[in-house]
Amino acid sequence: MEIIKLDEQLSNYGALMLGAAIKSIYPTAKLGGSAVGEFGFYVDFECSTPVKTENLSKLEDEIKRLLKRAEITSSEKTKSEAIKMFDKACEPYLVELASELKGKISIVKVGNTAMLDCRGGNLPPVAPKVVRLTQITGAYWRGDAKNKMLTRIYGQAFNSKDELAAFNAYREEILKRDHNKIGRELEYFTTVDIVGQGLPHMLPKGAKVLQILQRFVEDEEERRGYMYVKTPLFAKKELYELSGHWQHYKDGMFIIGDERLDDEVFALRPMTCPFNFFCYKAAMRSYRDLPYRIGETSTLFRNESSGEMHGLQRVRQFTLSEGHIMVRPDQVDMMIDECLELTRFFMNALGIAERATYRLSKWDEKNPKKYFGTKSDWNKSQDQLRAALVRAGVEFTEVDGDAAFYGPKIDVQLKNVHGKEDTAFTTQLDFCLAEKYDMTYVDDKGERVRPVIIHRSALGCYERTFAFLLEHYAGALPTWLAPIQAVVMGITNKQDDYVNEIYSVLRTAGIRVEKDVRSEKVGYKIREHTKKKTPYLIVVGDKEREENVVSVRTREGADLGIMNLEQFIGRVDFNTPAK
Repeated sequence: MEIIKLDEQLSNYGALMLGAAIKSIYPTAKLGGSAVGEFGFYVDFECSTPVKTENLSKLEDEIKRLLKRAEITSSEKTKSEAIKMFDKACEPYLVELASELKGKISIVKVGNTAMLDCRGGNLPPVAPKVVRLTQITGAYWRGDAKNKMLTRIYGQAFNSKDELAAFNAYREEILKRDHNKIGRELEYFTTVDIVGQGLPHMLPKGAKVLQILQRFVEDEEERRGYMYVKTPLFAKKELYELSGHWQHYKDGMFIIGDERLDDEVFALRPMTCPFNFFCYKAAMRSYRDLPYRIGETSTLFRNESSGEMHGLQRVRQFTLSEGHIMVRPDQVDMMIDECLELTRFFMNALGIAERATYRLSKWDEKNPKKYFGTKSDWNKSQDQLRAALVRAGVEFTEVDGDAAFYGPKIDVQLKNVHGKEDTAFTTQLDFCLAEKYDMTYVDDKGERVRPVIIHRSALGCYERTFAFLLEHYAGALPTWLAPIQAVVMGITNKQDDYVNEIYSVLRTAGIRVEKDVRSEKVGYKIREHTKKKTPYLIVVGDKEREENVVSVRTREGADLGIMNLEQFIGRVDFNTPAK
C-alpha cells in the first residue's frame, strides 16, 4: 500500500493555528512543544481545565475563525528577546525551548498569541482550507516520565475538502491493515490490563505463526553453520557492569532486588550478548575455529515507556533471532556480507524486501564520552560497514548518534501502516566487548589475541516482524505461514464422515487443516472462513463423496474446481520457502 504524505508546510501552519486556538479558548494554558511530520502535526500544552475529545470540534471552529480573521505575522528575535517575551507571557515551556536555540529565533504571532516556529518562519503563501483535529492523548514534557504530563492534540491540514476526503479513504485502509486491529479480529493475540502494558498474550494461531517463523530461522541458520545455545533470562548486575550496559542502559532494564541492601541485585536481560560471550569462553578457541557462530532464540525484557508501546511492534517482553559471531580481523568483511545476505534471504522469503530501507548508524563524534573506543576505531568500523552496503548494492542513509555505545551498525528499517519507522534487522560491528570480557583465541603464531564480534539479528524481533507481516498482507498471510492452511466443510452434516476422512489425510500430509462440521449453511461457513483469511476452503457434497474428490476455493473467491486430494496436495506449496 502506497503511503500518502501530508504537506509539511501546511501541517506547520495548522500546528501554529491550533496553538493560537488553544490559547484563545483556554487563556491560562501553557504551550509546550509541537511537531510536524508526514501524517500531520501535534501540539503539547498544560491546561488546568481537562480537555476531552468532545472539545475538539470547538477548537476546530476557533481555528476556522482565526484563519479568516486573525492577523498572522512572522519575525526574528534574538534569544534574549524571545526568552523575555515568553517569560512575560507566562509561557515556561516556550522559555525553556527558546533558551536551547541558537542564532535568530523565528516567532509567529497569530492574533495576540506568539509562538516558536522551529521551522524558520516558512509559512506557505496559502493557508490551509481545512484543519482537522483527530486525537487527544497525554505526553510527558520532553518525553521524560519524570516530567509533568501534558495534553497532546493531533491534527492534519489540507488545501481542500477533496484532499481531506482522499486522506480519509486512505486512513480507513490503514485502519483495516493496522496489525493491532487485524491481530485481535483474527485471534492472533490479545492483551490483558491486569497483566500489564506491553505484555501481549499470543493465542494459538499467533503462537503457531511464531513457531513456524522460529523453526524456519533456526533451521536455515543451522544449515549455515550456527550453533544454538540457551542461556539464563537474568543475571547479576556485575555482568552488565562489565559490558557497560548497567552504566549506559540501566533505566531500560527491569531490576530484581534493591541496590541499597547487601543482597545480590539481578536484572532481566535486555540483550544476550554477555551470555553468549561466556558460551564462547567455555573452551579455548583456535584461529581454525573462527568464524564461531552462536545463535539463540532469546526472550528479552526492556522497560519501554508506556507512550511508546503499540500492539506487537513495541513491547516489554519480546523474542529475538539473535546471533553473535566471533571472527578474525581478516574475516570481518566476509562475515558482514554473509549477515546482510542472510537478512535479505529472510526478507525475500517473507515478501517484504521491497519495503526495507537501509541505514548506517554511526557514533556522534561530538559526544565521544557516550561511547567506548577511539575515533580511529569508529572510523575504521564505520568504513567497513559502509563498504559492505556498497558491495550489497543497496541504497542507504547515514545517521549520526544512532550507534550502540560499543560499535556502529547497519539497521534495516521498515515502516508500519501509520508511517512510523522501526528497526527490523541489525548487523553490528563490535570492537570493544571482546576486551571487556577477556575473549581470546590462539592465532597461527600461537599467541592469544582478541576476536572481532559481529552482533546480528537475522529476522529481528519476532513479534515486531509478525506485526509488519500482518499489515503488509492485510492479515492474509502466505500459505506457508498461515496458522490454518485449509478448512474442510460439508454442504450438510450428511457429509461429516467424508469431511473427517479428508481432514485425516491432510493432517497426515503435514497440512495445517481444520474441519467445520457445524450445523450451519455452507454459504455462511464460506463467508466466515474467508473473513478468517484461511487460504483454501474445501467444500464437499454427496457428489464429491461418491467420486472421492473435493471442490476447492481460495480466500480470494477463486474457484479452483474439482480435484482429488493428491492433486490438491501436489498443487499447493504448503512448506516453508527453505524446503
